Amino acid sequence: MTLKVGIAGFGTIGAVVAARLHEGLPGLTLAAICSGRQDVAEARARDLGLAVPIVSPADLAERCDIIVECAPTAAFMAIAEPALAAGRILVTVSGAAILDHPEITDRARDGGGQIILATGALLGLDAVRAAAEGQIHSVRMVTRKPPRSLRTAKHVVENGIALDSLSEPLLLFRGTAREGARAFPSNVNVAAALGLAGIGADRTELEIWADPTKTRNTHRIDVESNSARLGLEIENIPTDENPGTGRITALSMIAALRGITTPLRVGT
Repeated sequence: MTLKVGIAGFGTIGAVVAARLHEGLPGLTLAAICSGRQDVAEARARDLGLAVPIVSPADLAERCDIIVECAPTAAFMAIAEPALAAGRILVTVSGAAILDHPEITDRARDGGGQIILATGALLGLDAVRAAAEGQIHSVRMVTRKPPRSLRTAKHVVENGIALDSLSEPLLLFRGTAREGARAFPSNVNVAAALGLAGIGADRTELEIWADPTKTRNTHRIDVESNSARLGLEIENIPTDENPGTGRITALSMIAALRGITTPLRVGT
């Protein structure tokens, strides 16, 4: 059986996922696209050689078995609610939006749907989830990004923080993962995912640095538990189109999609 996939949000991430589906993923086919900018989406679809309709979130939920959500954070609920009400699988990287709308898991349960939070931009979450089945004592994450990757972040813009002329690392935020996800909703979805996988976003410590010595978006996590001590670091190469998003993010969604239909799934 071939499952129909719809993509909501057709920017940096969505276009890469669509192109891979067009090339071919076993058991999956691209059926429709949803975008807040239909003219841009139509032009991009033509460039990629995609002959699929551009539809509304409600139509996407009606047409497709799987919805890949990679739209701006503000559009999350408009996409997620009809998809889950229709019993669809929702694949997303919007950990921050899930923290802001915890009721969405009830919507999934009530509608018979499922939410898959793709987490390839942060390593070690299988081990964190396993440790959470025992007792985790502490979780700490330090994010360091080149200033250009944080230039448009909500917290930076609202506080008028100048990043272009930094000569040394600048601490922008220290607090919980939940607080960080609210201040940087499009920049630290990985922190939200870490909180959801481990001891919760309110007990997960987070620091965010604008670091001119970095050329990659870097995340370091340290976990102390009664089963293991974890010390893990990942350096994600930024995309050219949107430096705040790493190239591995779209690949994470593709891997999540592949895992839905593969006969062998590696990882918990």
